[in-house]
Amino acid sequence: MNNYDLIVIGAGPGGYEAALHAAKLGLKTALVERRDVGGTCLNRGCIPTKTLLHSAEVYHEAREAEAFGIHAENVGFDLAAVFARKQAVVEKLRGGVEQLLKAAKVTVLRGTGTILGTGRVKVTNAEGETEYECKNILAATGSVPARPPIPGLELAMTSDELLEGAETLYKSLIIIGGGVIGVELATFYADLGCLVTILEGLDRLLPNMDRELGQNLAMLLKKRGVSIQTGAMVKGVEKSENGLTVRYEQKGKEGAAEAEAVLCAIGRAPYSQGLFAEGLEVAYDRRRLHVDEHFATSIPGVYAIGDVSSPVQLAHVATAQGIACVDEIAGRAPGQDLRLVPGCVYTRPEIATVGLTEAEAKERGIPVKTAKGLMSANGRTVILEGERGFMKLVAHAETGKLLGAALMCERATDMISQLSAAIANGLTVKQLLAFIRPHPTFEEALGSALEALAEKL
Repeated sequence: MNNYDLIVIGAGPGGYEAALHAAKLGLKTALVERRDVGGTCLNRGCIPTKTLLHSAEVYHEAREAEAFGIHAENVGFDLAAVFARKQAVVEKLRGGVEQLLKAAKVTVLRGTGTILGTGRVKVTNAEGETEYECKNILAATGSVPARPPIPGLELAMTSDELLEGAETLYKSLIIIGGGVIGVELATFYADLGCLVTILEGLDRLLPNMDRELGQNLAMLLKKRGVSIQTGAMVKGVEKSENGLTVRYEQKGKEGAAEAEAVLCAIGRAPYSQGLFAEGLEVAYDRRRLHVDEHFATSIPGVYAIGDVSSPVQLAHVATAQGIACVDEIAGRAPGQDLRLVPGCVYTRPEIATVGLTEAEAKERGIPVKTAKGLMSANGRTVILEGERGFMKLVAHAETGKLLGAALMCERATDMISQLSAAIANGLTVKQLLAFIRPHPTFEEALGSALEALAEKL
């Protein structure tokens, strides 16, 4: 009755997609989830963030309608309605996932899953404890917002707390962290008129991406009234007369910023609390579960994917790893190259990257040439009154093969996959110039970048 081929613990995008794929391959599968199906991504991360950002973009476009010859008077917004729509989108998508699981005959076990050892899982909920036996176990428990040991940081919100329903329009907001989460939420609140300050410990925004992306984004955010302090190491958070004060050190000098609220967006930490029974030993890489190239942990028959074990914490990485892991369990060869990971940032304009940056290529001793296509010369961008942006490409200086791409433009996240496909298949700049691109489109800037790159090769 309680025997399964596979039990997946954690119903985020990695877990539920793995469960669906396993069921498709004929494995009797159970999925354990203590909260809502969809995990952080659907309920407190990707989907709610992008829904809020879309509302802010619509509001921005309405305010700028005069530039397009459209009279839009008394444009305003209702933040409670904005968050209500966010919740409606989340619930619609969550319901869709639940229907998919039901149709695939995946058993959803509500409660907290604990691995007792090889082939044994305990699920605990309000009704008690139930033990299950299985051939394989897949841990996909994800991550939680990181809270470094900074005095007073408990006074700050996390992105989870904010996205679960904070319907307050702060007059001022300090965001600690200038990574993806920080800049996306800065974009949202700045568009609604909030005075936003970003404190980033490293020398630029989006420090893990191409340097030009962070530099350009900083210029755009500053134009919208966002204060950006880079190289600012936060020392403490404390209550003040008008809200909260964050004290930081910058270039050897003490600084302070005050706002109504503070958001801690420093990053996320792998979550495995309570995942293993007391006394059950398992190997870790720092806080991440240690896995081999087949996603196997140090416990036989127990695998792990996604944020709990991967250094790259992205929903689409968790999904790809989950499907690949199930293929491994089923004795099939994985169908995707998991080394090539696109990164997306939903600011205005959007940012998308894949492959190597110029700096990374040089560090590896790879000879490269780079070129850019500027969006200021792109007809579709001018029609839309688009922000400054570019498409930057990196190619091998000797073979001409595309090695990397960084896009900062409208619909960048929708266009990056074609460049991922080009890199995965070893296409050259010459081959990518061998077909006609339609006019007027954002993609024409890609053609300009390729032509400029071809001249250098």
